[in-house]
This record gives sequence, structure tokens and C-alpha cells, in this order.
Amino acid sequence: MIGKDTAAHRWSIGELAQASGVTVRTLHHYDEIGVLRAGERTASGHRRYTAADLRRLYRVRALRALGMPLDEIKEVLASSPDDPAAMRALLVAQLRQLTDQAKRIGQLIEQVDGLLRQLDAASMPDPEELMTTLEMISMLDAYFTQEQREELARRRGELGAKAVEAAKTRFTELVERLLDHVREGTPVDDPRVRELVRRWDELGDTFHAEGAGGERTKAAARRLWQDHGDQLGARLPWPAEEMAKLPAYLERVRAAR
Repeated sequence: MIGKDTAAHRWSIGELAQASGVTVRTLHHYDEIGVLRAGERTASGHRRYTAADLRRLYRVRALRALGMPLDEIKEVLASSPDDPAAMRALLVAQLRQLTDQAKRIGQLIEQVDGLLRQLDAASMPDPEELMTTLEMISMLDAYFTQEQREELARRRGELGAKAVEAAKTRFTELVERLLDHVREGTPVDDPRVRELVRRWDELGDTFHAEGAGGERTKAAARRLWQDHGDQLGARLPWPAEEMAKLPAYLERVRAAR
């Protein structure tokens, strides 16, 4: 158990995984890339996590929830000391995100309550109300903050309908060509594949703002595809099982560059 009197306590990787809600595999990955390493080892070589490791894991989880990719988190943790001021800034940012989420949940509660009142009055809800409620539910499941979603919407508005339609056409072409390489098992360092992924990323960049904010929304979009590619692919006009493989293939190509 992780309680208040933890200064001298040590946790095995299994105990930390169970208490923190991450998998043992994730903790192994954090160790491999240097984001979080166990502060101690037993004589037999088993990991033992300290209170300092626990604080670092909290910061990793919080920064991930705020949309920061692991490579940036590693840099932040390396440059920012583990002191109360750094933790306070992190908690303030997380509190802001949770407050925004609570507002969205409150809006959804009001909308669902209104739909129930209509049903109790023996009248079907208006289709627009149902659509709005569905959109709110989708927001809760999304990987973007309210501010990020608004920024993405503004960016689409700035591009205009014609540019968005042209981007869809280019996206279709890129998906089909990349899926051909996935089926053929083309090596990720093949120049043809690298060029397609470069064009894919360039196309995606047009829908994101410049600077750190845009980098965070791009990272969030990639995580969404990585985690739910099968569900998203099922909504597209290509075989879902093939679309589910595409995000991992793209990441391998980027890593090989």
C-alpha cells in the first residue's frame, strides 16, 4: 500500500504498477528510455522504487495527461529540480485541466438531464440536441483539452472549406500508398516510404498551430491514433485491420529517420 508514511518505504515494480494504474510493461519502458528508473535494486537485481521515484512517476503521469510526449517529459524532468516550486507549477496546470474537464462534465450532465425530461414528457429529443450530446460525450473520450479543440477548430476555419477538402484528397492518396507498403512489408528506411511519411506529417502540420501548442496537439493526435487506431480506422473506407497497423508503421518510419 502507498500511504502517508512513505519516506523509507520501497515498492516492487508490481506494487507500483498496481497502485499507480500503469502496467509493468509501461514501467519497464520508462526505465529503458530513462524517464523513470528504480532508485534501488535488491541483491538479486529486482527493482525497488523509492519515495523520490514515486514523486517522479506522478510528474510523468501528470505531464502525459497534459499532452506532453515522453521525450519532452524526459527533458523537463532533467532540467527541472524535484522541489516544491516545480511540483506546485505542475499541480496548478493539472488543476486547471481538471477544472476544465469538470465544466464539460457539468455541461453534459445538464444536457442528458434535459433529454431525460423530454422523454418523461413523452416527447422525443430533437435530433440536434442528440447530436450535441453525442459530440460532448466524444469530447470526454478525446485526447485534447477544450482549449486545444478550440484551437484546432479555429485552424480549420482559417484554412477554409476548399483547403480542407483538398487535404482530404491528399490524405486519401497517402493512406492508400502507405497501406500498399504496409501490406508489402516495405522496410521503414526505404526512401519511398520516408518521403510519403514526410508528406503525411507535412499535411498534418497544416491543421495545427505553430509553436509549442501545435506540437502538443500533434502529439495528442498521434497518441489517439496509436491507442484507438482500430476504432478510428473502422470509420474510414479501408479495411479496419490494415488501418490499425498504419500508426505503428508510421512511428517506425519516423524513428528510423
